[in-house]
Amino acid sequence: MKKIGFDNEKYVQIQSEHIKERIAQFGNKLYLELGGKLFDDHHASRVLPGFKPDSKLTMLSQLKDHAEIVIVISARDIERNKIRTDLGITYDMDVLRLRQAFSDRGFLVSSVVVTHYNGQSSAVAFRERLARMGITTYCHYTIEGYPTNVALIDSDEGFGRNDYVETTRPLVIVTAPGPGSGKMAVCLSQLYNEHKRGVEAGYAKFETFPVWSLPLKHPVNIAYEAATADLNDINMIDPFHLEAYGKTAINYNRDIEIFPVLNALFEGIYGENPYKSPTDMGVNMVGFCISDDEVCCEASRQEIIRRYYTALNRLATGDANESEVNKTALLMKQAKINTDYRRPTVAARARAEKSGVPCSAIQLSDGTIITAETSTLLGPSAALILNAIKHLAGIDHSVKLIPQDMIEPIQYTKLNYLRGRNPRLHTDEVLVALSVLSTHDDNCRRALEQLPELDGCQVHSTVMLGEVDHKIFRKLGVGLTCDPAQKPKR
Repeated sequence: MKKIGFDNEKYVQIQSEHIKERIAQFGNKLYLELGGKLFDDHHASRVLPGFKPDSKLTMLSQLKDHAEIVIVISARDIERNKIRTDLGITYDMDVLRLRQAFSDRGFLVSSVVVTHYNGQSSAVAFRERLARMGITTYCHYTIEGYPTNVALIDSDEGFGRNDYVETTRPLVIVTAPGPGSGKMAVCLSQLYNEHKRGVEAGYAKFETFPVWSLPLKHPVNIAYEAATADLNDINMIDPFHLEAYGKTAINYNRDIEIFPVLNALFEGIYGENPYKSPTDMGVNMVGFCISDDEVCCEASRQEIIRRYYTALNRLATGDANESEVNKTALLMKQAKINTDYRRPTVAARARAEKSGVPCSAIQLSDGTIITAETSTLLGPSAALILNAIKHLAGIDHSVKLIPQDMIEPIQYTKLNYLRGRNPRLHTDEVLVALSVLSTHDDNCRRALEQLPELDGCQVHSTVMLGEVDHKIFRKLGVGLTCDPAQKPKR
């Protein structure tokens, strides 16, 4: 069974209590920035085993009659077709997915804000698409010298130039497909523009990472830095918190940099700032809900290595630069690990060196290592899944779950009718074949029933896998890494 290191029920309880307290602090209007994902925070569930990806949504659902959601997306991310790696879709597509998902759960999604807007053609096209769907959009512009030029930011030429986002409910939840979208800037801009309209609105940040109550170099916090390597986020000791309270708290560079802006805005609105530090702005009780620190540390170490391989793969495909790879490599050193720390990596490479063909390996929840290699019939991922679920079901390795006379017609269709180049079966094709056979083959049925046991397991491939295999492993909850090598053409 997957080891649990996080008490999700406790988190839902104490986090929701603190959010309610923060809402009560600002009676009229509260802009609540959602750091991380609202209902599919898979990074949190990976580094904090036991954290449920929809925990935040569970807490906020009790407030949905008093809340509305504003989704933020950066024009820069639209322009470069930025991908959510956990889902494999672009940020602009994720805006539509998020809106529908929130609406299906009874939340009011009032509008979309396009930040860093400078008339980019792709952003214009996206706004036109949303307009055809009846979705209201607003534009927030790039402010020169942001976030240090407080005088310009806190003026009609700064935040005052942005569109005022019309809202109707006391709690406004500001979220986005991913980090760096401009959520905080949207909140601060609204504070400025609400004040001009006579409304004294408040701001708070519902965040998860970095965990302020854990040490700076705790693996959970290092894993967050690795996850945001493309943004060059840096975890830091909050100097404002240290000065105000004499206590160490962990925050990150962008929140620390923006704090003087928030401080100036609050002083202009209230005469004083209710927050003495960036950490004060946040509502984050995650660190108090870790039930097994070593389980979370180990999960975070695996995440750091996964992020390193992701950066290597992105570099190989031209989607990243060497600085992203170098940063994640440095973070591995800080965590005192390297790629050999990952047992399936060592096992897959050892088999590949011996066989001379692409190989893969999986570490099961009990520590057992299973390996597989490319054959004329199966790719390394498909073979690995078969080997793993046979082992879990207690089926002898020599047993062939899918007979060759069933595989060959599928290969013929792929090559001759679908004009494919690779005759080997992918993971999805193997699972479909197993499903068909399971109706009259007890071994196939027993093997399929083991798929949930792969959740939380770790896999390494000696070659980069296609999107189909990535999606299957993602759906199974498997942590996947790949060497940055292309499959040999045959």
